Amino acid sequence: MNALRIAMLGTRGVPAAYGGFETAVEEIGRRLADRGHEVTVYCRNAEGDEPRDTYLGMNLVHLPSVKSKAIETLSHTALSVAHLATASKKDVAFLFNAANAPFLPALRLQRIPVAVHVDGLEWKRGKWGKNGRRYYRWAEQFSVRHADALISDAQGIKDYYVHEFRIPTELITYGAPILSDAPSNRLAEMGLEPGGFHLVVARFEPENHVDVIVDGYRRSNATKPLIVVGSAPYAAAHTTEIERLAAGDPRIRLVGGVYDQELLDQLYAHAHTYLHGHSVGGTNPSLLRAMGAGTAVLAYDVVFNRDVLGANGQFFQDAASLAPVIAAAELDPARTSSAAAALQQRADERYNWDDVTDGYEQLAERLHAGESTRGVGRRKTRNSVPWEPISTVPSTPAAPVSSVPLVSSVSPVAPVAAAPAEFSGAPSLEAERVRRAS
Repeated sequence: MNALRIAMLGTRGVPAAYGGFETAVEEIGRRLADRGHEVTVYCRNAEGDEPRDTYLGMNLVHLPSVKSKAIETLSHTALSVAHLATASKKDVAFLFNAANAPFLPALRLQRIPVAVHVDGLEWKRGKWGKNGRRYYRWAEQFSVRHADALISDAQGIKDYYVHEFRIPTELITYGAPILSDAPSNRLAEMGLEPGGFHLVVARFEPENHVDVIVDGYRRSNATKPLIVVGSAPYAAAHTTEIERLAAGDPRIRLVGGVYDQELLDQLYAHAHTYLHGHSVGGTNPSLLRAMGAGTAVLAYDVVFNRDVLGANGQFFQDAASLAPVIAAAELDPARTSSAAAALQQRADERYNWDDVTDGYEQLAERLHAGESTRGVGRRKTRNSVPWEPISTVPSTPAAPVSSVPLVSSVSPVAPVAAAPAEFSGAPSLEAERVRRAS
């Protein structure tokens, strides 16, 4: 494979210190650089930090941004695209976040093939108002029309783009860090012991259902404390509701953000269970981190989480259904440990950063060779049935606490794309390359 000049833009950059996109850029970018590619990562300026020119083999370009929820990402990406126009020519660009779609025509003018990582269903996030949700719906469609390829990180997101736009996406997930024999010496700082607590790590946003988890735990007769790691930069009212639900229950500890990775790893690795409420973001890095740490997972019941966890996750739909599941996990520690081990093995087998990098590298080579789905997809008519990220597996009433199994007997959810037959004929990237060449 020829060495390529690759740009990665649309995120906060590296070193990764914020979220899933940044972790992906760091893990993929460093591996692409190790394989001989020239990788340039666009980073946002950080106050107080001395910008570095290189990191783990990647070239870094630091640019400012407007510190505002609505335009911080867009302002930085605009400057990044402008810088690309003055820099040495790139062979391929990976643009993260469909919100950055307005800049695709400018990249096209520079004759740079672009793949857009579309992320999750951003228009369903509670932090956006009506105009924000409308913008994200438009950005999805603009990405479909103007990107040379779309990257989805979960089967459910891939199914959504087939259902909504009749267009294929590249299914490339994230990797899971595997933690074996993780130390536990930092837990004492928080008054915790290995296996002696339940854990939540999430931003306090409605679609992450931290309030549901706190309420479900509050209703349970669990004895191990619930440690809630997270905060909400844009959701003060939601934070107030979580605090109200936790008030008066000494078992619930809201500890705020934890940015010490060593301590965070020990929390993941030594929790009795990890409770995951994310519902709209595709394959979630925190869920993979818990699996890789060898921790049992209780997850909100949507197709994304079922696809990642398979048969060894336990699922809930609301506070009432969560309460007995938490209690059952404490009552049968052997079953909980068995599920945890199976999830770690699943993470090791299915979510490997080297395999993820293979996917990006192969896509970059194909785009450089002229492959493209630009202009292929179209949004369906308004009268069509909307796609929803709910589980396709019928739920069953919660069993008594003494008999609720931690290991679900339900098999992993089947791909949604197989259901709507009229969309099963979405073209592949290869088919579209042949069509354009003919």
